[in-house]
Amino acid sequence: MKTSLVSMTVLAAALSATTVSAETLRLLTWGGYAPAEVIEMFEAETGHTVEVTTSNNEEMIAKLRATNGGGFDLAQPSQDRIASAQEEFGIYKPIDMSKVEEAQIVPSMLSATATNTTFDGEVYGLPHIWGTSGLIVNKAEAEQVADYTDLCDASVAGKVSYRLKRPTLIGFAYAMGLDPFAAYGDTEAYQGILDKVEEKLVSCKANVKTYWDGGDEIKNLLRSGEVVAAMAWDTGGWQLNADNADITFVAPKSGALGWIDTFALPSRGRADEAAYAWINFVMRPDVASMITNAAGNFTAAVGGDEGVNADLKARYQASFDQAAIDNINWYPPVPAGLETLEGATLDRINAAK
Repeated sequence: MKTSLVSMTVLAAALSATTVSAETLRLLTWGGYAPAEVIEMFEAETGHTVEVTTSNNEEMIAKLRATNGGGFDLAQPSQDRIASAQEEFGIYKPIDMSKVEEAQIVPSMLSATATNTTFDGEVYGLPHIWGTSGLIVNKAEAEQVADYTDLCDASVAGKVSYRLKRPTLIGFAYAMGLDPFAAYGDTEAYQGILDKVEEKLVSCKANVKTYWDGGDEIKNLLRSGEVVAAMAWDTGGWQLNADNADITFVAPKSGALGWIDTFALPSRGRADEAAYAWINFVMRPDVASMITNAAGNFTAAVGGDEGVNADLKARYQASFDQAAIDNINWYPPVPAGLETLEGATLDRINAAK
C-alpha cells in the first residue's frame, strides 16, 4: 500500500509538471504550412496543442498591429516583411538562437534570413518555406535559354513571355551584371540600374508573345507551344514537367530570385516554449518532407527533400543543385519609394513602341 501511494504521488507530480509545461501554440501561417498530420505528431510528442489561423503577409501584419503584437505566439511572414514592420509597429520580439537547433537549417538560407530580418542588431526571423522565380523552358525548343536576358535572343523571337512586374526588372538587372539589391539604399544608383534595364526590355519587346498576368495563363501558353521560354515560378515549371518532360523550371545562371517565409515571434506571444518546440520539430527532415508533400514548396531544412514524393523531388533536384541554391538572390526588405520608381519604369516599358 505504501509503495502504491508513493507511485501515485510520483505520477501526480509528473502529470502536474506536464500540465504546467504544456502550452497552446497560436500559429498564424499560410495555407498548407501546418498539415493536420504534422500537428497530430507534434501534439503527441510534446504535449503542446496547436491552433492554426491561415493568413497572408498583409493580413498577418494587420492582425498583429491591431493587437500590438498579441493574439498569436508564432507567425510566418515573408522575410522582406519583418524588419520594416518591426521598425514601424514593434510587433515582433527577437529570436533567441540558443533555443534554435541551427544545424537543421540550410546555412545559406539561415544567413540570408538573418541579414534581411535584423533590426537594431537583433534577428527577428528564421527561414522555413521558400520558393523562387526564374525560367520555365521548353528544352526541346529553347535549350539555349539559360538566363533572363536569353529571352531576348533572336532564336526565340515571338515565343517568350514574362510579367511587367518588379521581379522582371530585378532578374534582368542581375543577368546584365548589375546588383539591384545592393543599390536599394541609394535611390540615384537604383534609378540608374532601372534605366539600363528599361532600355533592354524596350529593345526586347519584339520577342514577347505577351506579358502574362496569371499563373494559369502562362502555363497554358507553355503547354500550347505558343511560348517556349518564360520568366515564372518554380512550382509552375514543375507542374508543367509532370505533363511534358521537355518543359521544366531552370535556375538562371545569374541566380533565381528567392522568397522565404519565416518564423517570427509576435511581441506579446505567451507560448514561447511551444513556439520554439514547433520550429525545431517542423525543421526535422522527416517532418519537413511531410510539409513539402502537402504544400508543394520546399523547406530550409537540411535533408528536408529526402522523404518528398519521388517525382517532385526529382524535378526539384534537376532544377537546383547546391550551387544553384547558394546562387539564389533572396529578396531583401524594400525601402520606401523604390516601388514608385519601379512602377514608373514599368509604365514606360509598357508604353514604348
